[in-house]
Amino acid sequence: MRINKKPTLGVIVGSRGFFPKHLADSGRKTILALLEQEGINAVCLTPEDTLHGAVQTMNDAQKCADLFKAHRDEIDGVLLTLPNFGEERPIADTLRWAGLNVPVLVHAFPDTADRMTIKDRRDSFCGKMSACNNLSQYGIKYTLTTLHTVDPNSPSFKKDLHNFVATCRVVKGLKNARVGMLGARPAAFNTVRYSEKLFELSGISVETLDLSEAFGRIARLKDDEPAVKEQREAIKAYANVGANVPAESLNKMAKLGVVIRRWMEDARLDMTAIQCWTAMEEFFGVVPCTIMSMLSDELASSACETDVAGVVGMYAMALASGKPSALVDWNNNYGDDPNKAVVFHCSNLPKQVFTDIPIMDYQEIIAGTVGAENTYGTMYGRVKADPVTFCRVSTDDAMGEITAYLGEGQMTNDPMLTFGGYGVIEIPNMQNLLRFICENGYEHHVAINLSNVADAVEEALDKYLGWSVYHHR
Repeated sequence: MRINKKPTLGVIVGSRGFFPKHLADSGRKTILALLEQEGINAVCLTPEDTLHGAVQTMNDAQKCADLFKAHRDEIDGVLLTLPNFGEERPIADTLRWAGLNVPVLVHAFPDTADRMTIKDRRDSFCGKMSACNNLSQYGIKYTLTTLHTVDPNSPSFKKDLHNFVATCRVVKGLKNARVGMLGARPAAFNTVRYSEKLFELSGISVETLDLSEAFGRIARLKDDEPAVKEQREAIKAYANVGANVPAESLNKMAKLGVVIRRWMEDARLDMTAIQCWTAMEEFFGVVPCTIMSMLSDELASSACETDVAGVVGMYAMALASGKPSALVDWNNNYGDDPNKAVVFHCSNLPKQVFTDIPIMDYQEIIAGTVGAENTYGTMYGRVKADPVTFCRVSTDDAMGEITAYLGEGQMTNDPMLTFGGYGVIEIPNMQNLLRFICENGYEHHVAINLSNVADAVEEALDKYLGWSVYHHR
């Protein structure tokens, strides 16, 4: 899925006959103008199709459903707007007959206290309850605005709208997502176990490739092949490659990048989880961090240690924000501050999360085991001091469900002298979050994204995908 494509919403304008019809007309125009202003495509009935382009009768519902079905592949979600009370049953029938199975945002226009005569009275306040009642009876899931009735041009509604579009991207992106798992789970990392079958039930497929196959494909590549040369130059342009990085290491990274990208294209993969410790270094001679960093930076999230569940969390936030995610360890306390911690990886963090261009070097931790000459390709740098959303997806095989926790915090500028990719994160009430992680057996990995998208991701994972989600507030 192209994460940054222009979103498209189906629009249902609800109307009830004995309420002022001019409200349906003006309301439709207001909503469509707003969507255009906010860069959102709209699929909506026109006044030539029905009275004022609204849905009021069963015939209107059928016309709207047919219109939505004709644009099924384009529509990411549906905006139901009520300029007046609205006919609740045709609204619900439209959604049932269209069969889109996408998120639905329910919006109601506010009345004005000095315009409450029969000529201008909306009663959308009440009509929204009836519409939601029918949607519930039909088993149709829906999202509410922060305020029960709200002016479409208000900051509150615009925020709701963009959160909803983010939720739509997550739902659509995950329902047909494909994860590439390169290599076997490292023996020392039981923490990254997961249920492939539970993910499949949510529409997330896993495609595997053995490391030996990847190494075999690399062996067939020549140093002067155009794809290898292009990847090598891309690496040099991406990171600060010091003079100490051997040319042979850069060549190996380039070939690895070519093989992974071709595999992703052939298997139609959206994200990858790659084995590192320690077969990659022992039997190939580099760490995959640079290539993984480049992929994540392009919003094709990539997680180390074959953490498939971890990369699903990364990709969910990338879908919501349009920004790259990183996978880090909850790694260290930060002094005596109970609400701060050090997040760290050794690292494959994407370039966009760093304060400066990342420095390529050898991986200090693993070098002691396999030799520094076999570990070039790691990305060193500090994470920007920006707002951050964190998310961890996991599978609870015993309960037969996918679970997740998420929340928001702040990356800080607090002093820190270390190596790898790192940052200091501040989270309100963090000790309760850490207790929740440990008491519920979650992994030490967590995905981070420099944005505020926790509400949108929670709505997608919990309400529309049916996962069990804890939102730390």
